[in-house]
Formats: sequence, structure tokens, C-alpha cells
Amino acid sequence: MRVDAFDFVLPPERIALRPAEPRESARLLIVKPGQIDPLSDSRIDALQSLLRVGDCLIVNDTKVLPARLIGTRRRGEAVAGIEATLHKREDINRWRAFVRPAKKLQLGEEVRFQRDKEGYSLLAIVEEKTEGGEVLFSFKLHGEALDAAISQVGIMPLPPYIAAKRAEDKRDEQDYQTMFADRTGAVAAPTAGLHFTPNLLSGLKTAGVLTARVTLHVGAGTFLPVKVDDTADHRMHAEWGEITESTAEMLNATRAGGGRIVAVGTTSLRLLESAIGDDGLFHAGSGDTSIFITPGYRFKAVDVLLTNFHLPRSTLFMLVSAFSGLDTMQKAYKHAIDNGYRFYSYGDACLLHRAV
Repeated sequence: MRVDAFDFVLPPERIALRPAEPRESARLLIVKPGQIDPLSDSRIDALQSLLRVGDCLIVNDTKVLPARLIGTRRRGEAVAGIEATLHKREDINRWRAFVRPAKKLQLGEEVRFQRDKEGYSLLAIVEEKTEGGEVLFSFKLHGEALDAAISQVGIMPLPPYIAAKRAEDKRDEQDYQTMFADRTGAVAAPTAGLHFTPNLLSGLKTAGVLTARVTLHVGAGTFLPVKVDDTADHRMHAEWGEITESTAEMLNATRAGGGRIVAVGTTSLRLLESAIGDDGLFHAGSGDTSIFITPGYRFKAVDVLLTNFHLPRSTLFMLVSAFSGLDTMQKAYKHAIDNGYRFYSYGDACLLHRAV
């Protein structure tokens, strides 16, 4: 499909720069394709009345690493500034990163990252360079020691549409982390999960809604623009994910009992769609997924999707258009824009039902 089919005009003032307070007070647009009136307005705190007894809510428990690193490289007396955003861990001491300006780096060269001139510094070697400004760094530290060092040196990687309007601050260290965050490895938040609080989760449990966790370490590739004219020519970056045996069993039991699988966020949905077999059963496992979902995709795993509002021409808007129908989603986004909904990572959400 042509990428411009997924375009729309978003007024800049619709971009949320801070989350709703309290988080569950965010607005919620309910989208039910095929109905005479497919759109209705609600709030996140009404979610327990919108789901059914026996439904299973799937959340992503990845934890965001402060993955934006500022550094320098030296050649004799010449010093050049380097900015890197980590996006995928390869092993205990190597990360892939998007680098600006990547042209200033040579293979085997050392880069020193630090948050300020007097602070702790972190050393990395340029091991590989690929197209699009991507670099593979080999760090001098590894494992938990490397994670701790990145936490000291790194800056919370706010999405570019927020970072262009304001600088990150201490508040973002809490705001840009979901209540489920447990397993460090993401460089972008699974933002649908930002709406949840212990109070909301307690209400869902009382209403008979189950909750299960998966892990998908969201990469910075989620923010990369689609630069091709046709979706068939776009390459998705791989992200690492895992579904445990206990989660797979709960998902299969939910299906067997007539409950619905409700994905919290496109990250959870993509992992679930990668983990279901042709037999209709979910299978435990871990590994990379680069699944790219566009209209025409046949969903096998997810019945309902809770997700924020996404960028025009983005792979995520393509995904929700595949889930609920392109025409329906264009109308839903127009309704959201006309009625003052807040967009993107810190914005409001929509509860999408799958098109039949």
C-alpha cells in the first residue's frame, strides 16, 4: 500500500507534553468497527466497565533505560561531539545505536560518554557501522555493571516530538515509566501502559479481568520515519521479546474459556501475534521479532487493543488501521482531533475492537 494513505494533519497543539494527572483520568476513544455509530467517548478509569469477566489484559513489563548518550571522540587534538541513542542490546556488552553524526566515527575508534564534564564516564569502541547512521558499540563494561553505568550517564530518551518542544527533566524519570516496568532493556516506553495505576488495576481485578505480562524491549526504531513510498519496501528494526510458560498457559486458558485477549499497547500486540501458532495456541519463547503489520494482515492473537494515538504515516498507525480498518481509523483520528484529544506518548488513548 502507498504510505500516503496513512497520512493526516495533526495540529501541533494536540501533542501532549505531560501525562494526564491522575493517569487514569486520560480520555479514551472507544472504536467498534461495523457499528452504525462506531465511535464513543469515555475515560481510562471506566475501563473495568468496558471489559468483560474472563478477559485477559496483556501488559508489557519492559523498563526504559536512559538510553540517550552524549559523548566525544578524539583524534589527536581534534575533538568531535557525538550523540547516540541505544536501540537494541546484542549481548552483555554490545548495543546498537543511532548516532549523530555517524560519519565522524571510524571502526575501532573509542567514544567517551558522560553526562557532564566532572561526572562518571563510559567508554565504548565502534565495532561496526551500517546504513542509516547505525553503529554497533562494544562497551568496556558488561551486564549489570553496564546497565548501572548507562543509568548514571544516560538521559531519558523522550520521543523526538516531545524533545523538540521541551527538555527532559527529573519528572520524566517517573512519568516515562509504566507501573509494570521491571525488566530493563527498552529505549522507549510502551506508552499505553502509562495510563495504569494500582487503583485502576485493582478495579479491573475486582471486575473479573485477568492480567498477564509479556516483555518486549521497545527500540528507538519505533520513532523512525517511513521513508519509502510503498509499505512493501519498509524494513522494521528487530526487537527482543519473551513470553513465559505461565503467560502462554493463561492466554490459552482465556481463549478456551471464551475470554478475550486485550493487548495493552502495540508492543504487546506485536509480540502476541509473533507467538501464536497456526494451531491457534500461544507458545512460550524468546527472541527477536520484526513483524510489520499493515492492512490485509490476518490477526490471530488479539481481540481488543488499548493504544495511544500515533503519528501520521507511521508503522503504528498502519498497525491500528490493519486492526480496526483504515477508513474507521481515519474517522476516529479526525474525531479525536476535532474533540481535543491529546496525542502521542503522554496523550490520551483509544480502545480498539478488531474489525471482523
